[in-house]
Amino acid sequence: MSNEMSCKGSPTSSASARISLATDESHFSLASLNSSVSQDEYFRCPGHSDLVLKRMQDYLQSDKLCDVVLIAGVDGRRIPAHRIVLSASSAYFSAMFTGQLRESQQEEITLQEVAGDALNSLIQYCYTGAIEIREDTVETLLATACLLQLSTIVTACCNFLARQLHPSNCLGFSLFAEQQGCTDLLKLATAYTCQHFQQVWKNQEFFMLDVTQMANLLRSDDLNVPNEQEVFHALMAWIQYDPETRKRHIPELLGLIKLPLLQPSFIVDHVESLCEGTNECQQLVMEAFKWHLMPGRRSLIATSRTRPRKSTMGRLLAVGGMDGHKGAISIESYDPRLDKWTMLKTMPTRRLQFGVAVLDDRLIIVGGRDGLKTLNTVECFDLNTMAWSSNVPAMGTPRHGLGVAFLEGPLYAVGGHDGWSYLNTVERWDPSARTWSYVAPMTAMRSTAGVAVLGGRLYVVGGRDGSACHRTVECYDPHTNKWTMRAPMNKRRGGVGVGVLNGFLYALGGHDCPASNPAVCRTETVEQYDPTTDTWTLVASLSVGRDAIGACVLGDWLIAVGGYDGNRYLKIVEQYDPETNEWTQIDSVVHNRAGACVVAVPNSFGTAPAIASGAAGVAGSSGTSSAFAVPSTSSGLPTVPGAHSSTTV
Repeated sequence: MSNEMSCKGSPTSSASARISLATDESHFSLASLNSSVSQDEYFRCPGHSDLVLKRMQDYLQSDKLCDVVLIAGVDGRRIPAHRIVLSASSAYFSAMFTGQLRESQQEEITLQEVAGDALNSLIQYCYTGAIEIREDTVETLLATACLLQLSTIVTACCNFLARQLHPSNCLGFSLFAEQQGCTDLLKLATAYTCQHFQQVWKNQEFFMLDVTQMANLLRSDDLNVPNEQEVFHALMAWIQYDPETRKRHIPELLGLIKLPLLQPSFIVDHVESLCEGTNECQQLVMEAFKWHLMPGRRSLIATSRTRPRKSTMGRLLAVGGMDGHKGAISIESYDPRLDKWTMLKTMPTRRLQFGVAVLDDRLIIVGGRDGLKTLNTVECFDLNTMAWSSNVPAMGTPRHGLGVAFLEGPLYAVGGHDGWSYLNTVERWDPSARTWSYVAPMTAMRSTAGVAVLGGRLYVVGGRDGSACHRTVECYDPHTNKWTMRAPMNKRRGGVGVGVLNGFLYALGGHDCPASNPAVCRTETVEQYDPTTDTWTLVASLSVGRDAIGACVLGDWLIAVGGYDGNRYLKIVEQYDPETNEWTQIDSVVHNRAGACVVAVPNSFGTAPAIASGAAGVAGSSGTSSAFAVPSTSSGLPTVPGAHSSTTV
């Protein structure tokens, strides 16, 4: 059959026409066009773009139709190219060739401080969409890609470098990322430095920091350290590396160490000797001792040095709660440095409206109900072995909706409901004698009240009985075994969350009618109680009105977890900063839950999630300024010892 094809049409006066395909041997009738049926067709060649680019690449290699020559300023290498391809690939070239710049009329253009090999590789990428990234080329490749605004290559190079992060090079990576304006690489390198600070400060790059970079590093609350002593030792090692030059910076840098959070004995043994003849240092030491000697005045003398770093705050555990089904049995863990909730463990049995307290390295789970009956049993969760046990004796009275708290050794179980009636009774468990005993009952029957310890007293706030919610507050003195009334809150609050922060008691949310009332009103308001004046003051409100909030203090923040807004169980988590009187949202819990018991535990217990040594992908890059950066110890990028790798994009 012949390779020649032609379209022939038959003249006709009718509304239809015949399309024929003629060959040497035959005549095939294909279709008839009818005015009532459209035969139009949209054709697309899937590989057309690739074919065009391939043809353009062939033209480039044969130096055909090239209309510009790029000259690398570093080595003078000349690279011919097509303006249309460069403009379509790079915003830099698009602005150069399509605007009023003089380069738009020039046939030869010199790019200063650009190396020929890197420029050639990137020009080839514009035609092929592929490029090889190697350890020995990534530095110049990234710098040139940033200049030419090839964002896909910038991202690929940042991803490549992120996988090479190591405690010995992460500070140098920070400087390089800052110089090149790679925001995401800078964030990853900074986060890696904070995560691995205990290894970073023992490597050479750390000792090369200048005083400004050192100050920026010490200022970070994201340093992953077990305690503030670690940061102090790092500072001393940096000073001792060049004592003649650096000792004069001790007052400035010591002010960035959180001295009030160090033990007094540590201050006497290690810090005081630095303060001889230096008034600024002596004032810092005096501030630290005041923090320890006057705990009742901490709210008045709090500074940035009294706010712990996120890694030393510990973690939050959110235990159980209602989830819209049969009740949550999961335990979630919150890492404030990562701002992330993760699943930790599940409870062995289902419990609702129980109490939780922390004793040494154990969670004590008290009372609650299992959906059928109210419980008086107690379970323990070992935070080291992650194992459950039931070696604590049961309470004398079954209780759900109770509040629990440790006060001067014993654990108190307060109020609640026994399945038949609301309770005003209080039991106390002595961990040494391992027995429960009753103490003086409260004045009022209370379930879902807030229970907290403040100033050596046990406070019980709000709650409800069978007829109404309370705004009253009672205070228990363990030495006299007596309850006394304190100033009532501004609002009635059943299902209220409470927390103690900087010497103040806070009451969060709640409802002001019996739970059986369909018109129950849930409030977003928060009140602060000052025990020195016996007064309540309204502070900033939560973002959503709700009750059954899990409340706990973590560091210098009050955390509100989940709750119920009358329609759904919530995942929202908010933190309150008393200095700014503001609530801000943080990472939400994994599962919706209301009435969860939330407690703070040290980081040393259990298994805490950690950042992997190889960082994740980078979304994009743009200009930024670094929190800290340091020159690399070589002429180029720092490298990982023994690491050799490459990748092709």
